[in-house]
Order: sequence, then structure tokens, then C-alpha cells
Amino acid sequence: MSTDSKSNAGLFARAQKSIPGGVNSPVRAFRAVGGTPRFIARAQGPYMFDAEGRRYIDYIGSWGPMILGHGHPAVLEAVQKAATEGFSFGAPTEREIELAEEILALVPSMDQLRLVSSGTEAAMSALRLARGATGRSRIVKFEGCYHGHADALLVKAGSGLATFGHPTSAGVPAEVVQHTMVLEYNNLAQLEEAFALHGADIACVMLEPIAGNMNFVRASVPFVTKLRELCTKHGALLVFDEVMTGFRVALGSAQSLYAKLIPGFAPDMSVFGKVIGGGMPLAAFGAKRAVMEQLAPLGPVYQAGTLSGNPVATACGLATLREIRKPGFHEALAAKTRTLVDGLLAAAREAGVPMVGDSEGGMFGFFFADALPQNYPAVMATDKERFNAFFHAMLDEGVYFAPALYEASFMSAAHSEADIAATIAAARKALKR
Repeated sequence: MSTDSKSNAGLFARAQKSIPGGVNSPVRAFRAVGGTPRFIARAQGPYMFDAEGRRYIDYIGSWGPMILGHGHPAVLEAVQKAATEGFSFGAPTEREIELAEEILALVPSMDQLRLVSSGTEAAMSALRLARGATGRSRIVKFEGCYHGHADALLVKAGSGLATFGHPTSAGVPAEVVQHTMVLEYNNLAQLEEAFALHGADIACVMLEPIAGNMNFVRASVPFVTKLRELCTKHGALLVFDEVMTGFRVALGSAQSLYAKLIPGFAPDMSVFGKVIGGGMPLAAFGAKRAVMEQLAPLGPVYQAGTLSGNPVATACGLATLREIRKPGFHEALAAKTRTLVDGLLAAAREAGVPMVGDSEGGMFGFFFADALPQNYPAVMATDKERFNAFFHAMLDEGVYFAPALYEASFMSAAHSEADIAATIAAARKALKR
């Protein structure tokens, strides 16, 4: 590969002099798969183009937000108009209200929400609010679920059932995570034991209903049912982290899927990001009015942000949500995604390679394994080396999947039947190697 200053390799070498690891978010460095990261110069529709002019069919979609594809005309128009009116005011705007109303109309479990600038900020604020609303300190999360890089959430599982975890990052003191319990995803026995031991002290349980940071792993219906029952019984708040799944797996988000399968189901609090910003920095957390009124300026739980409700970001998000509300949007997106996953699995069978996959709406994942993993240890047992080889073979064919085994992938409305067919053809070629 060329190492001149405008090549991928040249840019990476240059970046490492001024940016730690050469990247501003670790997964971009290709450490998990090896090789040189691609520096993206531009994107349009379902494609990204790197610094060397190479085109890739994009299944990252900026890690989920680009549900319409890159550069959708209606979104571009809204953003350009908003930019001419002002980048940031530090004061309320009508568009913040419009976006809040749009989200609340699609998510009946919430009466109110607050806008912030990132998924990490939303999850961190939701935890603080849950603790403030319940007067309790302990929280539960699940191994393999990622809720941003707030200190209390950078925790790995403890050594036994229902134990408290320990930090997974330097700079996080053990005492900061002493109230965080880490349980195994989809493990009913651990869940019941945790509540039996600590139920009266648990402020909330935070769950990714479809985990996107151990690739694509669903929470089972029995697991979510029991979780709802235990939270209700013990007075803990059930928090759905829908930063990835929100408005991507269904118009009503993942919670609407579980509501169809579990009578009366709803989470107590929800966290959103990615799609609601349409590719710009924007996220939100929300709940019923009694919980949200604990936030300042009404209540004692403090949260603030200079760029919260940014007028350009809200324009981008509002235009995106109005497009995906159009009749048949998610049905068509889900059909495309299913066609791709079925095609990948068929190509693997032809090549005699064990592969499994799953999808919901415009989100999907695949593993080199004999059965779909149900938790983090099972994900860790899948064939990482084969995944890495497949990733690079597909990249060589102009198909860009996530550069790590542990990340879900994303379809957009801009992907055509020809793009999907080309992806499957590339996979057939790669899997035969």
C-alpha cells in the first residue's frame, strides 16, 4: 500500500503523532482485526470512499445512525437551512420541542425526555436519575452490554453469581464501581439470585434489549419477562438502552417488539441515540413524568449540557425521523436485511463454513459458530481468526463490515438489491478461500 501522506497508511502514520493510537474511538484503529484503518474522505447513499478513492459498500452506517444512507436529500436540506439560522444558541428552541414530541409519539412508555449530545451522556444521566428517583445506589448491568464510557459502567463481571464487578479501565477506582453488579446476559438464575440478595437496594437494571457490542445477541422473552417482574416487585427501575436499537429495529424501537410478546410490557426508562440524531451528535433519555420531574430545574437530580438540543443536530434528527415514519419503511428495511443475512449464511453453507446470523429491522450480525450465542462467554468462544480473515477478504472486495467480531452491522434504506447481491457474491468468493 502507498505510504504517501494522502494514502490510508500515510494518514494513519501521521495521525498517530497527534492522536492517541491514531484514532478518536478505539475500534477504528483495526486493532481487533489487524491491518491499516481506512480513512474515509466522503460518503453517499450506501457507499463510503476512502482517502485513496476506493469505494466500499457500507454496513457500519456510522455505527447505526445512517438509517437513510449518507446524504439523504431531505436531511441535507433540513441541516443546511438550520445551519444558516445558527449553529448553537445556549437557549431553548422550538425545534427541541418538535423533536421531543416526535420521539414521544413513537415511544408510549415515556411522558417526557431530555436531549443530550451522546449515548454515553444519556446513559450516565439515566443512571443518576434512577438513583435519585429511588434513593438507592446499586445498579445492575450485563456482561457484554455497552452503555458508554461512564465510570460506573466500565465494569467486567465478578467472579461468582450476583457479585459486584471490577473496573475494566485504568482510571476508574474500585470504589466507583462497588455498587455495580454485572450479571450474565440471558441468565435467569443469576438475575433471580441478584434480586434475592440485593433487591431492596437496586436502583435500576440497565439492559440492551438487543446487544450490539457483542455483535448481535437478543435478550430472550423469558429473560425480559422475568426482569420486568423482578423490577416491579422490588421497586427498581428497568432501563432499556436503545442507543443502537432505537427506531432502527422497529418504528417503536425494540421495546415495541417485546410489548407485542409480553402483555403490558414497558420499560421504566429509555435511552436513545444514533438514529434520533441522523448522524449528528444527539441522544436522549426519558421516562414517565413522575421520574423525569426529579431532574433539575424541577427536582434535585442535576444534569446540564451546553450543546444539548443543538439546533443543527435537532434539524438532522427531526428530518430523519419524519422519513422513517413513512408507511412501509421498516418493513422494506427488514426485508433487505434478512435477504443479506440469508445470502451470507447460504454462501457459508456452500463453502462448508459454520456460520450463524440474525437480524431485526435494519440491524444484523453473524458469527462463525454452530449456534447463535446467547451471552458474552458464548460470543468469545466463536471463531475470531476466521472472522478476521473474512473481514479483510470482504474489505478487499469493497465491502465494509465492522472491524471487530464484537460489533453489530447496519443496513440502510439506500442499499439496493444490486448492493446486496454484490455483497453476497463477495462473501461467496471470500468464504471459498
